[in-house]
Amino acid sequence: MPRDPDLLPEPVWPARHRGQHPQRLLRAADSLAGAAAEVVALAVPVECVCCGKEDRAICPGCERQVRLLTRHPFRAEPAAHALMDVDGSIILPVVAAGIYREELAQSVLAFKRHGQRPLTAVLAKALGRAILAAAAGAGDIWLVPVPSSHGAYRKRGFSPVHLMLNFLIRSNALHGMSCHDVLRKVRTPGVASAVPGGQKGLGRGDRSRRVRGSMRAVRKGRAGGLRGRPCIIVDDVLTTGSTLAEAARAVHQAGGVVRGAVVLAAARAPDAAPPLARSEADCRYRRHTKK
Repeated sequence: MPRDPDLLPEPVWPARHRGQHPQRLLRAADSLAGAAAEVVALAVPVECVCCGKEDRAICPGCERQVRLLTRHPFRAEPAAHALMDVDGSIILPVVAAGIYREELAQSVLAFKRHGQRPLTAVLAKALGRAILAAAAGAGDIWLVPVPSSHGAYRKRGFSPVHLMLNFLIRSNALHGMSCHDVLRKVRTPGVASAVPGGQKGLGRGDRSRRVRGSMRAVRKGRAGGLRGRPCIIVDDVLTTGSTLAEAARAVHQAGGVVRGAVVLAAARAPDAAPPLARSEADCRYRRHTKK
């Protein structure tokens, strides 16, 4: 798995028209899609969520920047305190599509907070690359999305993770992997009261206590449910890792075999060490999940 993209040298890009496909059919499809977007923009004026340029939710230049920021999926769990044990061993391996910064951060924020659904395809493709990197050619893996909280779902009207996964499944971009919506949010005693702004601003311990016991897995789909199924948990943004750890606990408790997790963006803490490339031997999820 590649190292943190911040540590990689910037490649020398060939001098060609950005976003241009070598095949004529794909170039024609791009032209038709662009023309359709311009027609829609005449009826409903929009601005790029990153640079403010008119006519599209994300302009071609900023879309290219998102692709560049997510071109090298990397291991992100060393920056998530809840996913690392005190001795430095990994509790849950996580692959991130990119660092939560610049155009990627602006796109994710607009997608989640302001319902910019036209960004689904751009962000879903980045997430798909990270999922394929995490799966590493494995076969029948279940993708388990982390559910949105009830309040967030009522406010947005959709779940960002489910929307991206549905796009990838419909476009057959996951090479046969399937999505299984088996996690549910549950009320936990002592943390039912809402905190303004969600988990933003909460400390490490507060986040961990707030999500502990907040999810359960339901039996759904094939006979036997999760039992014995290899699973990858999927979420949008990684901060402390408390939410992913809780999701892994719920899946493991239901009998699933947690192979790891994937996120669209990793919000690295300022004092965190950069993620390092690790061997497959380091990627094993430890069965003695803390309760």
